[in-house]
Amino acid sequence: MSDYDRNEIEFTIKEKIGVIKPYPTGWNRELNLVSWNGNPVKYDIRDWDPEHEHMSRGITLRPDEMRKILRLLEDREV
Repeated sequence: MSDYDRNEIEFTIKEKIGVIKPYPTGWNRELNLVSWNGNPVKYDIRDWDPEHEHMSRGITLRPDEMRKILRLLEDREV
């Protein structure tokens, strides 16, 4: 097994929640529920190519973290 194989990240998009921002290149910034390396799903915000094979760096949030963000935003005028 090569170093590349050991470092490869496995992911499964369990639910596509929505596109935050489309780009003219066909990529989209999306909010999805993703399982990384077989772990429980997390909310995930990142840019994806149209086939969902390549991605940018992004941010993942546990459900409790997403709930906290939603509460913080409820108290603000966005």
